[in-house]
Amino acid sequence: MKLVPLGDRVVLKQIAAEETTKSGIILPDQAQEKPQQAEVIAVGPGGVVDGKEITMQVKEGQKVIYSKYAGTNVKLENEEYIIVKQSDILAVVE
Repeated sequence: MKLVPLGDRVVLKQIAAEETTKSGIILPDQAQEKPQQAEVIAVGPGGVVDGKEITMQVKEGQKVIYSKYAGTNVKLENEEYIIVKQSDILAVVE
């Protein structure tokens, strides 16, 4: 199966959070902060959304930083993804 986003939506896959601190302390899952960095897996076509012309500015394979509480979590074939609007993406990491 493949996720194909509609409109100005983007499918992201979170980059794993650090499991140890710089000083070597191992953090349990509950203590880890939700990472805000992800890889772009799929990009919607853009087009007219809510009466505004939207051009997609991200591409598959790019690493991005997105809003902390944005998106919808989806689990597909034992993989977890986040579907966000393009406006929830704050920056591209180069």
